[in-house]
Amino acid sequence: MSAAAAVPYHPPRMATVGEVDLCYDAFGDPDAPPMLLIMGLGFQLIHWPEDFCRQLAAEGFRVVRFDNRDAGRSTHLPGRRYTLEDMADDAVGLLDALGVDSAHIVGASLGGMIAQTMAIRHPRRVRSLASLMSTPGRRGKGRTSLRVFRHALARPPRTEEEAIERRVRVFSLIGSTGFDQDLDELRRVSALAFERDPDARDGRRRQHRAVRAAPDRTEALHLLTVPTVVIHGTADLMCHPSGGHATAEAIPGARLVLVPGMGHDLPRGAWPLLIRAIMDNTGRAGGR
Repeated sequence: MSAAAAVPYHPPRMATVGEVDLCYDAFGDPDAPPMLLIMGLGFQLIHWPEDFCRQLAAEGFRVVRFDNRDAGRSTHLPGRRYTLEDMADDAVGLLDALGVDSAHIVGASLGGMIAQTMAIRHPRRVRSLASLMSTPGRRGKGRTSLRVFRHALARPPRTEEEAIERRVRVFSLIGSTGFDQDLDELRRVSALAFERDPDARDGRRRQHRAVRAAPDRTEALHLLTVPTVVIHGTADLMCHPSGGHATAEAIPGARLVLVPGMGHDLPRGAWPLLIRAIMDNTGRAGGR
């Protein structure tokens, strides 16, 4: 049995954080240094691949993933407006609920924006920061390709089968061109995502509204002292690599890791590089 396969899994639970309940699960020794994974817009905790989480935990961490507000099994807020600051405070509140003073924070896409905002608002709660396929909110940086927008205009899926096929079409465009794509796994996770949150589109719109209302974080990021790695795929059509360059330039001492052929996803073939980059960064903070 591999070290990753032997990592204990702690099933989903709910944590009450202010006005929302957040669904989370965890991998690894509860007494190990904590690592919090924050997923992107409209995505759920299950979109952090389980094997990827196990491999991170096998490096000596307690890895926690969770559904953001308005996603998955966490509280949905129809008719409400909120900000990235609110979402960052959710993540800090989850650390409180877990009895964790500080954690290594890893965020992807919108999750990277939330992670950056956590580090700005709550620097003592962030041991290290990994910002994946994201942007500092600087105008003109990290733009989405016009080829992607037609998918946003499609009608919402009404059945599980429609949800699966739509996700396959989307990731044929925004997924990694330089790595094999596991379509069976993509379909499996898409079916599970539809089961967990069949009305995800409304929540995704409210999350997107929070992104659009967020200010440019560049100047605030200049003040960070947390060890940071910025990871971005060179084939990302959802968030142009200029977003990664701008993030790394904004944060003093940040290391930029560009992954050739990686798009706006987490292909298995890129995991060794991603995990090593994250581990090296936690090491800069005395991570293990």
